[in-house]
Amino acid sequence: MRELASAYLPLLLMLLLALATWWLVKNSPRPEEERGAVVPRHVPDYTMRHFAVQRFSPDGSLKVRIEGERLRHYPDTDTVEIDTVRIRALGAGGRVTVATARQAVANGDASEVQLLGGAHVVSRLGDEMPIEFEGEFLQAFLRTEQLRSHLPVQVRQGPQVMQAQGLDYDNLSRVARLRGRVEARFEPAPRKR
Repeated sequence: MRELASAYLPLLLMLLLALATWWLVKNSPRPEEERGAVVPRHVPDYTMRHFAVQRFSPDGSLKVRIEGERLRHYPDTDTVEIDTVRIRALGAGGRVTVATARQAVANGDASEVQLLGGAHVVSRLGDEMPIEFEGEFLQAFLRTEQLRSHLPVQVRQGPQVMQAQGLDYDNLSRVARLRGRVEARFEPAPRKR
């Protein structure tokens, strides 16, 4: 009996191992079918509170500083929403531009920024009078230094005030195209003594 058991024991163990393998394959979950591409939802993938982001030029000088109460990044559109935003940009020749609004929406590289709600932009170069833009919507293109609005806007430089239904402003050429109904008030500059 001992000889018989020792001769057939390896065969019996192989049979049990084969049955166990067959049972495991039969009862294991099947691979899932290929799923289609998942459509990204418009849900923020990260948020920041009370933040400040700075961008520097290759020579190390500060170009732009963006501050806000809350930032949300949406991966489906690669956009950023910022609450209570303040942007300070330093341009060529020392021009300083400061923009504030209740909310801003920017593309991924922040080259295009939409200022929403109480938008206010002030641009100043040295001792010259600053030029100010106010409205409920202003769209800034930072690379080309342009400012646009399809909603009513007010432009002020010193005592000169203009109101229009829309605006296209090119900071490089210093040309403002006012659209729609335009009202302007020009007062003489104060005399120097």
